[in-house]
Amino acid sequence: MTQAKGKIPHRPGAAHAPPGGNLPTKGGDDPDVWFLAENSDLSPKQARELIQEHGHDRDKLLRIARIMKAES
Repeated sequence: MTQAKGKIPHRPGAAHAPPGGNLPTKGGDDPDVWFLAENSDLSPKQARELIQEHGHDRDKLLRIARIMKAES
């Protein structure tokens, strides 16, 4: 697999993301939405919003999700 412009993808398959960084964000289309919803108490909608705001770094997303749930 070649990496575009020396960037290391944050998740498997990220090197093949559409140009402009627009990844699918519907619940069933984006594996990160599914992962975050399954591994936290967030709804798919909340997971999508978190990913749109903070990117696809799963460790970071899980930390933020835990903080969100602790505050609620």
